[in-house]
Amino acid sequence: MRFFRRHKQVGPEGEVPAEQGVVEVEVQVAVDEAAEAPDEQVPPAAEPEVAAADATQREVSEPPEGASPTRSAAPAAPRRGLFARLRQALSRGLFGALGDLLRGRKEIDAELLEELEALLIGSDLGVQTTLDILGTVEERVARKELSDPVAIRGVIRDHLIATLKASEAPLTLAAGSGPAVLLIIGVNGSGKTTTIGKLAHRLREEGRKVVIAAADTYRAAAAEQLGIWADRAGAPLVRKDAGADPAAVVFDALRYARDEASDVVIIDTAGRLHTEVNLMEQLAKIRRVASREFPGAPHETLLVLDGTTGQNAISQAELFHRYTQITGLVLTKLDGTAKGGIVVAISAKLGIPVKLIGLGEGLADLRDFEIEPFVDALMGND
Repeated sequence: MRFFRRHKQVGPEGEVPAEQGVVEVEVQVAVDEAAEAPDEQVPPAAEPEVAAADATQREVSEPPEGASPTRSAAPAAPRRGLFARLRQALSRGLFGALGDLLRGRKEIDAELLEELEALLIGSDLGVQTTLDILGTVEERVARKELSDPVAIRGVIRDHLIATLKASEAPLTLAAGSGPAVLLIIGVNGSGKTTTIGKLAHRLREEGRKVVIAAADTYRAAAAEQLGIWADRAGAPLVRKDAGADPAAVVFDALRYARDEASDVVIIDTAGRLHTEVNLMEQLAKIRRVASREFPGAPHETLLVLDGTTGQNAISQAELFHRYTQITGLVLTKLDGTAKGGIVVAISAKLGIPVKLIGLGEGLADLRDFEIEPFVDALMGND
């Protein structure tokens, strides 16, 4: 009897842009009456509140002259390149040894299943997914539907695809009226800022008008770093001074998007730790402000996770999901890990679809998550 069977109930960059012009417009700091209702205010220790009577300035950093959307001429080529890079990265991992494990075996016995279990767990698929796969193999062997060890590859592939397809959903980029509002959340170091820059670039290439809101006002350098990516993507950036109310930044960005008839607003947020309750309450306040400006907003809440952190990514996703309704995941740095199974583990445990994956630092290195090519790369299939 295998270890996990005995413990089933045990839970588991580029150039610095030229100086950009800044358009400053006087606005009131108050987001609006409803957003500042007393019963919804965040404790002062977590958020520096600014008196509604004060005035501040909103900065809108416009993209450089001549920055305009360009359309990809041959979308098939990036997909082939993405698949090749996935295979190259994931082939270094334990799944790269799957062929060696099965090759030369004459039968499916207890020893093979023991080794297969270790391989699946070591690839960050998680205990439950591993047990499900082994259970399917054993059942098919018992019914004499499976005897060739090499055929186990097909069983694993089918199970992984079915698991990911169960929560599959496309990225929402259209709203009933007004812009699509995308709220980007995640801890520091997950690749959140670069993801926003890449996503803005992609949407601009598709011909959409994009606005970025620098609502991470806790970290002094956050807006400057985001500004570099916004400039590279050719998208205007709405920001305030460090320490300003993040919800006020969102309010300004949404008003700017309405005035400019923008198609998409991407909101950056502080790289808050998932254990900081006060900061999570601030995130809830941002959602309320967005929904009052545009009913249904935010239309996407995307959690950015570092694909190299393994099982810790599941803990982050669980705790973020407790405070806000996550609609999709962005897995970054998959080019730097040999363990891609965490993608399956999160989808299986939380039922949250993976919508985008990052495979590098280039502007074009953020792609839609395609289930079958990903699984084939994970399996080492051609």
